[in-house]
Amino acid sequence: MTGGQRVVITGIGALTPIGCGVDAFWAGVQRGVSVVHEVTRFDASVFRARMAAEVDDFDPCSYLSPRRAKRLDRFSQFSVASSLLAITDAGLSSGAPDLQAAGCYIGSALGGVAFAETQHDAFLRVGPHGVNPSLALSVFGGAGPTNVAIAFGMHGPSMANSNSCASGAIAIGEAFRLIRDGHQQVMLAGGVETPLAPLTFGSFALIRAMSTANVDPARASRPFDVDRDGFVMGEGAAMLVLESLEHAERRDARVYAEILGYAMSNDAHDMLAPLPNGLEAARAIRIALTDADVAPAEVDYVNAHASATPIGDRAEVRAIECALGDHARQVPVSGTKGLYGHPLGASGAIEAGICALSLSQGWLPGTANLLLPDADNPLNLIGPQGLLARPRVALNNAFGFGGINAALVLAAVS
Repeated sequence: MTGGQRVVITGIGALTPIGCGVDAFWAGVQRGVSVVHEVTRFDASVFRARMAAEVDDFDPCSYLSPRRAKRLDRFSQFSVASSLLAITDAGLSSGAPDLQAAGCYIGSALGGVAFAETQHDAFLRVGPHGVNPSLALSVFGGAGPTNVAIAFGMHGPSMANSNSCASGAIAIGEAFRLIRDGHQQVMLAGGVETPLAPLTFGSFALIRAMSTANVDPARASRPFDVDRDGFVMGEGAAMLVLESLEHAERRDARVYAEILGYAMSNDAHDMLAPLPNGLEAARAIRIALTDADVAPAEVDYVNAHASATPIGDRAEVRAIECALGDHARQVPVSGTKGLYGHPLGASGAIEAGICALSLSQGWLPGTANLLLPDADNPLNLIGPQGLLARPRVALNNAFGFGGINAALVLAAVS
């Protein structure tokens, strides 16, 4: 699609296992060291998978008043804290008219489900009096953007989506469309996930989607590697400040990158397994490129969804081949979940942040734990060390259970 307002990213708020805040987050990406370890939040010994990527250094009182922090569950705490980081990074002022008119879109596969699980346990042990009174206001996905709106006095559109592991990318894409089409000047958008509770975690272990390489947790998440055996669950959040370019220039804002295009599709195939030939994921990529007015050969970097499941990575290789043609063998590709695991609905937003930083910093992240790709994988995979480069256009893939596919196209701003 041509025309409409140009949309840029001016703030990044990251709460991730590899770093909190944009500087620490980017340093963690460049360090290239996995932080996956044994689960500490609960006893995971009953499961085949016993590893996770946890945000170990999060103190909600560093971002919220003690009273407010006590009233919010971890999902809403992450939502507000990552939004505060993004707003601060963008140089926006709380209470300013441009922020008051802004909206908030958040994607999350599970929202406050993990908190609900802990409250169910309290109900069984103590009865109704043991249940946190805030339960009813915490479990729905809309609690994230709503609490952000309350925290910062934002009166614009507020929406949550729960489109599995593509949720964060979809939130960014839909917010992008609002600004491009002239409905908004400023939006907060991204993904938040806090899934680390026994039953929530165990549900994924039961369907054998997660890695069981428990003897070496730091090597367990290995996208595209021939020995990959499943994803490693993670938690985290990334919120981005999106603005029309005109609005950003008017306030002399620092710009990380421009969003050029976005698209979605559905495999209509299976709730768990992706379409093996990757055709529908490829269609989402092609539509996003058309939306961006970008030719396949103009893509300089692909941040793959690359969850490290055997069938998922293989299907994504096919999708990239189908969408980019011969260029798929030349363009640098990496999957970054080897560093911070798979934070489900937050992953697409975290990786959109990585793409924006790669475009602005001139460095492409590597694929952690990649030793040997599949023999039939023709992609130009970046090794664990990363790659100095000056990309102009980046493609960000986000694919989820239920065959939900999303793609974002970002570009450097000169």
